[in-house]
Amino acid sequence: MTPDQLADALRGALVHAVDDGTFALDPAAIPARVHIERPRQREHGDWSTNVALQLAKKAGVNPRAFAEELARRLADVPGIAAVEIAGPGFLNIRLDAAAAGELARGIVEQGADYGTNETFAGLKVNLEFVSANPTGPLHIGGVRWAAVGDALARVLTASGADVTREYYFNDHGAQIDRFARSLLARARGEEAPEDGYGGQYIAEIADQVIADALAAGEPDPRTLPDDEAREAFRARGVELMFGEIRQSLHDFGVDFDVYFHEDSLHESGAVDRAVARLRESGHMFEADGALWLRTTDFGDDKDRVVIKSDGQAAYIAGDIAYYLDKRERGFDRVVIMLGSDHHGYVGRMMAVCAAFGDTPHVNLEILIGQLVNLVKDGEPVRMSKRAGTIITIDDLVEAVGVDAARYALSRSSSDQQIDLDLDLLAKATNENPVYYVQYAHARTAAVARNAAESGVRREDGFDGSTLDHESEAVLLGLLAELPRIVAQAADLREPHRVARYAEDVAGAYHKWYDQKRRVVPWGEEEVTDAHRTRLWLNDATRQVLANALGMLGVSAPERM
Repeated sequence: MTPDQLADALRGALVHAVDDGTFALDPAAIPARVHIERPRQREHGDWSTNVALQLAKKAGVNPRAFAEELARRLADVPGIAAVEIAGPGFLNIRLDAAAAGELARGIVEQGADYGTNETFAGLKVNLEFVSANPTGPLHIGGVRWAAVGDALARVLTASGADVTREYYFNDHGAQIDRFARSLLARARGEEAPEDGYGGQYIAEIADQVIADALAAGEPDPRTLPDDEAREAFRARGVELMFGEIRQSLHDFGVDFDVYFHEDSLHESGAVDRAVARLRESGHMFEADGALWLRTTDFGDDKDRVVIKSDGQAAYIAGDIAYYLDKRERGFDRVVIMLGSDHHGYVGRMMAVCAAFGDTPHVNLEILIGQLVNLVKDGEPVRMSKRAGTIITIDDLVEAVGVDAARYALSRSSSDQQIDLDLDLLAKATNENPVYYVQYAHARTAAVARNAAESGVRREDGFDGSTLDHESEAVLLGLLAELPRIVAQAADLREPHRVARYAEDVAGAYHKWYDQKRRVVPWGEEEVTDAHRTRLWLNDATRQVLANALGMLGVSAPERM
């Protein structure tokens, strides 16, 4: 019996009790899916529900009496061994071994679809993450968002959402100007601007800009008048730098559906249209020669200048236009992932959301991530050889590999600061969390190969009642949890829950393996349904681990 089948049985019992008049309850009050969960203590049963506590008052019945009636009706359901009532009306349900074991076959048959759900079906989500300025290689903070953002996109998709991954490409403003001046200064052998960028990558890009111009038969950009030279280095330099960022992200397993250029907001008139709409709604006012948005009406700590007194757009003007653009593209939810230095951004953008008539924290969500520190040999790693002042995505991948980096960055809540021990992540031992999970998957694959060589085939038989060992009950219980974990991770925007779950499954599998519940017979022993059914359980575990790792963008190796 799968969790969905048990939930259906519970709902069926409720419907029948209402239909025959036992419960004076409006049928509309019965949930579409009765919530069940694993009890914290194994001795309390396989599954638990508080549905009696939820509905008893509406039915005018004491919760415990409501629970007793449900228990009586569930006792006749095939596969349910016992139903016990705990406390004021909790139902603890035990399945017989055959019904519990049936889950293994169900998982294998569902394959890659197991764990998916329809929680967010029909919802269009724009997920913006990384969005690092193209003024240098992607640093470790952006790498964390690359791992977490892509994992979040995967769990939202697995929960039915239509997700668009978007990168906001900042090619407008003062930072880009400083980048261009830094390239030009390096190309001409001059000192870098005081507020400019350093690092070996600046020299590499400056050299490439010159080489590209000469190869195309154009003048050496160093010899152009200053304004023209700066523009030449800006245009080609930004293109080269962003191309490098995109390639690094692609190599990291992260690709975006949309690369949105900030410049386009100003060139297309999107800023003017957004300002005009806010004017029409009465949320703009003029003061000191500038145009302001009255964000204090929506909880911001102060009003914001949108168009400065010199007629130039303030930085928030682009943010306003960009949010409106996303909504006009048909997205129900706009989710933006930002670094820890952007806390002040939340209040003003929620005010912008409200000013457009939307619901803050629903139509617009802003997730703030904390810092990442790298440690090697017990000491902080502070500097990249190439970038000079930061640790880059390529530095991290070179040190530990893509899988270890993605997993390590995804397995902790993004609102917590984390220390990554590079020595630990490079180890092929169970101390290394990603190795621990991947090794469990590789072990399931090895068991399946050995079974095939020994003539143990799933299709030849299945008897769920043979999965009667405590280690099998624990493992099956965990395998049943994947759909709930994925739905929860999507709902809370916390993909790290999938990683921690995968570690629990790996641990339960290793313990089951150590119990010698053999899939391959000893010596001349005949193959029985017990062996075949254990192969189903082995392969179900393999599928769950592969699905969980896939949602984190981490590979599931067959051999290690």
